Amino acid sequence: MNEPSDPPNPKQPAGPAKGATAPKAAAPPPKESKPPLLTRAWQSAHDYFMGEDPTFWVAMVPLLILGAALYTRHFSSNYIFDEQEALLANPYVNGKSLGFFDAIHRDFWGLPADRSVGSYRPLPNFVWRGVWDVQRSITQLVGRVTHNTAPAVMQPFLYHWLNVLMHAANGAMLVVLVFALTKKRGTAWLAGVIFVSAAVLTEAVCGVVGIADVMGGMGAALALLALRFPMWGMPLGVFGAVLFGLFSKESALVCVPMVPFAALVLAPLTHPERPRRALRALLALVGSVAAFVLYVELRKKWFQSPMPSELQTALPDGAGLAQKGMRAFMVWFHQAPLPKDPLNNPLVDADTPHRIAGAMRVFWRGLVQVVFPKQLSGDYSFPQEPAPQSLYEPENVLGAVAMVGMPIASVVLWIRAMLAERSARRRLATSNGAAGLFEQLPAQAMLISVGLLWVVVSYFPHSNIPVLLPTVRAERFWYFPVIGSSLALAAAFAWMWKRSQRWWDGAPVIALFALFLVFQGTRARMHALDYKDDLVFWDATRKAVPRSAKAHLNYSVMWGARGRLDIRLEENQIAVDLAPQWPMAHIYLGDTLCRMHRTDEAWPHYAKGFELAPGDPNLIALALQCLWDESAVEKHHDELMEMSDKHPGSWLAYLAVDTLRNGKDHSPPGVDPKYRPRGYNEGPKE
Repeated sequence: MNEPSDPPNPKQPAGPAKGATAPKAAAPPPKESKPPLLTRAWQSAHDYFMGEDPTFWVAMVPLLILGAALYTRHFSSNYIFDEQEALLANPYVNGKSLGFFDAIHRDFWGLPADRSVGSYRPLPNFVWRGVWDVQRSITQLVGRVTHNTAPAVMQPFLYHWLNVLMHAANGAMLVVLVFALTKKRGTAWLAGVIFVSAAVLTEAVCGVVGIADVMGGMGAALALLALRFPMWGMPLGVFGAVLFGLFSKESALVCVPMVPFAALVLAPLTHPERPRRALRALLALVGSVAAFVLYVELRKKWFQSPMPSELQTALPDGAGLAQKGMRAFMVWFHQAPLPKDPLNNPLVDADTPHRIAGAMRVFWRGLVQVVFPKQLSGDYSFPQEPAPQSLYEPENVLGAVAMVGMPIASVVLWIRAMLAERSARRRLATSNGAAGLFEQLPAQAMLISVGLLWVVVSYFPHSNIPVLLPTVRAERFWYFPVIGSSLALAAAFAWMWKRSQRWWDGAPVIALFALFLVFQGTRARMHALDYKDDLVFWDATRKAVPRSAKAHLNYSVMWGARGRLDIRLEENQIAVDLAPQWPMAHIYLGDTLCRMHRTDEAWPHYAKGFELAPGDPNLIALALQCLWDESAVEKHHDELMEMSDKHPGSWLAYLAVDTLRNGKDHSPPGVDPKYRPRGYNEGPKE
């Protein structure tokens, strides 16, 4: 019987058996190789955009980066185009005699109601005043620390960057809205990216005065988001959002019909269990109409502008009920009188058929810019956009077809979407319930339906059809319509992708969207570079619209401010040739020659300008002062007195006689200083 072996000694490690080899040390585990940097970056981006449901702040970060990359102006950019009037010369923004809440009694340019040009937008003015006060306080503090006694110089960069920030916020709200309606992350991001990168919006985002459009668009986006609220809260949300938009820009009145229509069409997406589309549309209408009525009543109370002259004349005998109703509405609405300048809007002199034809042409050109912004410009004044010679020019017809066809297509898509929804509800009545239903709802068709009608309705107030505007065409007018086009385009791209069964079928869709986005972004960035400074801006504008007299005149002024009177003379002459009946072009051409000490050549242009605009004190004072400085006023004493007699009671008569009689007594000599025009880049006179 074998004896059991001794137990192992726990204090001594057991060694290998005799004749056995020692085991080899285990190899260390192989190091995990990191994927390439590009792969990791792609995965991180995919996880950010597609790995989680987009919220406002999740969407805000990349869209702000995109907006900053596309639209940021040069830090040292100066005041361009309307920015001088909006900020430097705005007595509310920088005046010492007006309180903070006086914005409700001033128009967009800081003018009182009896001198307004019709733009009542107090909320942007509140923002500007706050920024101005903060910026001035910081500048003064820095001046005290550095012992710099020079007056504070306010730069427009911060005001412009507010536009970029709010534009990105509007895009983020569209992302949240579209995701809530479709539950498709890709479609939601498409809508936000398409909106933020829309090159036609460059003017609204890069120009400081575009804050009104951006804030008005914010009101529209908030109103659409409010459609997701419970039944009891939705009309209140719509009311507040529309009211915010209206006090930012009067164009937000398009929300009054469009938000209820969106509530009607999108009800199955916002509340799939109980759409109640008719009731929701009615409540949205109540909220938007209530906001509109309150806005009008408060504006009439706070901003008592005169009634436009055309509303003070009696209607012709036999006026129809519709005409009487429109007159009653316009009298109640009480829009401040709008300036009618044929240079900025040649349609003011056209008859009704040609005015509508011209409006259709402008609409078509803007619609093309939304999709294919080959050329962008900050100005389209006469004679770049003249009244059409024929009613049936190709672009007139295309614009009319688009303005009529897009609403028809919108209604057809809505009807088809309702039929598809009913069919889906019948199929799933006893199976998957609401969750399965939502997946089968035609969300893309509903979005396209809302987007198509939104484009037409939101552009219509700017079309010069219902009301003649001071401007015939401006790219900033497209801020509201692009909200709709972004919804429609995002849904269209998503629909094309969904139709692709295999990845190689979807490759053309990806390529098409990539080309679209790259082209939009490139054009936006290139146009944003035009806002480097005033000289660059007007140089780019005159090249983009070579038949704009204003573009050439302003370009000449920019060079004149830099001492290049030779370039000013050349460009000024082009402006006169393009618009021979424009008094400013003649006065400025005379002023250029006068500053070159060529007063004999200047006088015929001065005389022409005086005859064309005897009631413009700025132009008359500019001309008389240069003649005084060149000791040429007395030389033309008889001509000036003859013109004064021809235009009694005019500014020409007053300033000419006063300068001839009292010019030596003024300090400094010449035209009475209180009537001299404000200098370039100069703030308001104290």
